[in-house]
Parts: sequence; C-alpha cells; structure tokens
Amino acid sequence: MRLKRNEAVRYFAAIFVMVTCALTAEACTSAIISGKLTKDGRPLMWKNRDTGNLDNCVRHMKGEKYDFIAVTGYGANPRSVWIGTNSAGFSILNTLSYNLSDPDKNERVSTRNGALMKRALEICGSVEDFRNYLDTLSKPMKVEANYGVIDALGNGAYFEVDNYRYTMFDVNDSVVAPHGYLVRTNFSFTGLHDKGGGYVRYQEAERKIFEESATHAITPGWIIGNLSRNFSNPLMGIDLRSGDFNKPKTNGWFVEQDFIARRSTSCAAVIHGVKPGEDPSFTTMWTVIGYPPVTPAIPVWVTGADSKLPRLLSTPYPDGRVMSPLCGGASALRDMVYNYRRGSLTENYFNWEKLHNNKGDGYMQLNAMIEDELYTRIHMALVSSRKGKTLSPEIVFRIYDEVDACVTELYGRHFGIDLQE
Repeated sequence: MRLKRNEAVRYFAAIFVMVTCALTAEACTSAIISGKLTKDGRPLMWKNRDTGNLDNCVRHMKGEKYDFIAVTGYGANPRSVWIGTNSAGFSILNTLSYNLSDPDKNERVSTRNGALMKRALEICGSVEDFRNYLDTLSKPMKVEANYGVIDALGNGAYFEVDNYRYTMFDVNDSVVAPHGYLVRTNFSFTGLHDKGGGYVRYQEAERKIFEESATHAITPGWIIGNLSRNFSNPLMGIDLRSGDFNKPKTNGWFVEQDFIARRSTSCAAVIHGVKPGEDPSFTTMWTVIGYPPVTPAIPVWVTGADSKLPRLLSTPYPDGRVMSPLCGGASALRDMVYNYRRGSLTENYFNWEKLHNNKGDGYMQLNAMIEDELYTRIHMALVSSRKGKTLSPEIVFRIYDEVDACVTELYGRHFGIDLQE
C-alpha cells in the first residue's frame, strides 16, 4: 500500500498519538512512608493507578499460602492485580517504569507486572520473602517496574526490576531515604538518565510529602486528600486548588498536563500497615475505586473478605465477574468534568469549575464532605477494635454495611446518582 503525502502525514501522526497515549495512560504515582513520619507510627504505602482500563473493583482471592484482597479488573479469574495486601500483612504495588530497558535494543517486554504481584501476594509474608521470590524467577522476567512492598515487621522498600536484575531501596535506610519516605512514578533511578516518564509528578509528590513530613503526622486521609486529588504542576508553578484559577479570574477550563490526578486515574489506594508485633489483620487498604476527585476512600480488610466486602466496591456476578457500582458512578461524574468533545485531540480539556469552585459545591468538594462523614461514622469502631487487639469479622461487616448505606445515600443526595443499580 502506498500513501499519498497528506495521507502519510495523518497516518504517522495518528500512530504517534496512539504510542504517546499508550505511554502516558500508564502514569501511576506512588510512595512508601515509614512509621517514623506517620501520626500513629504505622507505615503507609500509596498508589494512584492510571490505566486505559477504568473499570476496577476489589476482590478476595485464596492464594497458595496466604489469602489476599486486591484491586483488579472486572473480568472473571483475573491473572493480574494492581495493589493488594494479604493475611500476613504483606502488601505490594507497582508503577511501570519506562527507562529500565533500552528500547533501541528491543528489550522492552513487560507483560507480567500484574501477574508477578498476584503471585507475590499468594506466597510472600515479608519484604525479605519478596526479595527471595525475585531471586527464583527465570530470566528474562518480562517485567519493567518499580515494585513497592511493606510488611507487618516494619519493613518497606521499592524494588526497581527489569528483565534480568533488580535493585532494592529500603525506606528505613537513611542513605537512600534520608527523610523516611520514597516516591516512584514512571522512571527508575537505576534506569537510563532522563528517560521514562512522570518526572513532574515525582517532583510534586516528593515536595508535598517532604513538607508534611516535618509534622510527623501523615495519615491515609492526608495522602488521599493532598496527593491523590492533587492538581499542581510545579514546573508551571500552578496549583488549581489555590482559588486563583476559578471564575471570574479564569473561565474554569484547563488542559490536563502532569497532574497527579488525571482523567486516566482509575483508582487510588493507601495501605495502612501495622506496627511490629501487632496483629497483621489490622492492615487496612483505604480504597478509592474510581476517579479519585469524586470517589470517597473506603477501608477494606482481608479479615472476613472471603464472605463479604463492601457492595459498592465488590459486587459478584454468577459468571465470575466482579463489578463496582461506585466505580460506575464515579465514571459518570468524571465524564461530566471531561465533557469537551468538539474536534479531535481534545479529551484532556477538563472543566475545573465543576470539580472545585469558590462557591464550595464542586464535585471534589462535595465528595470530601461525603468522605468526612464516612470517617466520622467508622472512626470509633476502628479505635475500639485496636484497643481490643483483634479485628473480628463481625466488626468489619458492620463497618461495610455502614459504608454502603452512607455512601449510597450521600452520593444520591449530592450527585443524583443511584448506586443501588
């Protein structure tokens, strides 16, 4: 087939756009924060997941050695998971890395990232177990990612892993993590210089955590509110949430470029770990299933997960699929924000005024009110459980029932979206 000049230009432009979108869609942002910097002395691990597949849910899986809960797609019997925690208190996440392999040598093959995490949740009870697991894998490993892991022993680390090797960065090592935390986006420190992606998002997440680390009071709520819903671009020197970018100063429309919160952000999660010696069952996955600015964080645990999870995050179907009504509702709100569809290549224009405005009734502001109400309702149950040093399925199920009822009622009241469907 021979293309005319104008056809060729359009053809290769389209190919460029598809390749660029494929790279930027997997634009995850993450961090590990040691217990030294948190309000309750327990480690935290966070991920904003960006992907082309926006349908995410939470499900329970029985592993070879450990049961676990994880964020997955809707399909039956998924082979991959994207963040999760198991009954031993071992937790894992990843961000794809785009600079560990040399593309000029045709080395870039990363087809097993999610499958590796699923297997790790089945068999690993600690950070050291994960390191040993990587040592057993045959080469090439068919991965190119930064894997974040924490355990119930107080350990936490990132592993930058490519087809043939890995490098470990220990969050408790003052040399590699002098301030007690680590951040990863879509490049690796052991990779090709200035290649990969996510440098501006890295700069913003690192800046925010560094500033807050001085208080030694970081919480899951702070991470979700200030990182998962972050609309700052430090390179451009703008923060949309400052109030200087709303009407009447602007017309309220912006182009998404290197914000942590993105149109392709399908979910977020903060793993709230335990102190050494505590019951690993208290490990909590605060889960935002759906576009984070309009989705409240809901806690889930491995305890009792084989019998019950929040309906809003995990509704099973007879064919083995699991779906999330909350994810569907959040997607509808996201589409109202990114609703400029005149012409091509306009999908990244978004109506900031609908998300956040000076009247205080933007979708993100209303969602924060829902989340505050949720925290208030479940806080005492969590405090009481920790005092009793055990987390029973009965307490977990009561929390889930309260969460489902509260979010369903408030989502309908504020947004007019029925999550019962």
